[in-house]
Amino acid sequence: MQTTSHILMIRPVNFTFNAETAVNNAFQKTPDAVGSDAGAQRQALEEFDGFVTLLRDNGLDVTVIDDTPEPYTPDSIFPNNWISFHQQGLICLYPMFAVNRRLERKPGVLEQLGRAFHIGQTLDFSSYEQEGLFLEGTGSMVLDRDNKIAYACLSPRTDKGVLLDFCAKTGYTPEVFAAVDSSHRAIYHTNVMMCVADRYVVVCPDSLPDTVERQHLAATIRASGKQLIPISLQQMDHFAGNMLQVHNRQGERLLVMSSQAYDSLSPQQIEQLSSYNKILQSPLTTIETNGGGSARCMMAEIHLEPL
Repeated sequence: MQTTSHILMIRPVNFTFNAETAVNNAFQKTPDAVGSDAGAQRQALEEFDGFVTLLRDNGLDVTVIDDTPEPYTPDSIFPNNWISFHQQGLICLYPMFAVNRRLERKPGVLEQLGRAFHIGQTLDFSSYEQEGLFLEGTGSMVLDRDNKIAYACLSPRTDKGVLLDFCAKTGYTPEVFAAVDSSHRAIYHTNVMMCVADRYVVVCPDSLPDTVERQHLAATIRASGKQLIPISLQQMDHFAGNMLQVHNRQGERLLVMSSQAYDSLSPQQIEQLSSYNKILQSPLTTIETNGGGSARCMMAEIHLEPL
């Protein structure tokens, strides 16, 4: 199934601007623009707690695990980059570009999850870090779980060889392309420019400079039986591509995004998306500005069986 009602989120203790990730994340803003580290942590915590409340109030099962002060992990609020969860009890661990992000793979997180969900097999790709090769989970890949397609724009954080290894071991078919932002910089994560839902795909076609790749991506989406809903480069810059569709305990489909993303959409786009599912939005400005990630990055969807 494409969606799940179980979500993992990591409550931050040291959230701040991460200089190690800023070298190739154009969505991050400099510290001068965002204020002190203490202020960023305080505001991010308020945004995080408000977001969790919104999800739970709408019938989602959110597993919140508190981050630990040590080791220092300023981006732990984005767990979907280092771990993904799949059916039949499979979890995958991923190689991370930033050294301080590799520390997010804390045993305590897996121990807590193991007490609530069935974990039968682990595929650990993190050894690729020793070769300087990276694949940052469902940031680097946007998965069509129903059709077993792994969409991926190549970047310093998304290596084609590691992607092919993931696909070979999990049965996914890779759909690989290059994507750039409005300043022609490589987009660091695929999940900022596209979102795959059960019956549609939100994507920024203008981010693909190669006409052949752009046409092939559109054809792949349509061949999967899903409606292509385009967004502009400007909307992508406001995290309109960084959405995640989930379902609640009643089976109702929900599309989750930040308030910035929602405000960038046209009335026609909102009407079209609302025809498929209810839209949930939450203000995440501090997290987006400091961390360069948004709503989808904060949610690691759990496709494991509860114990």
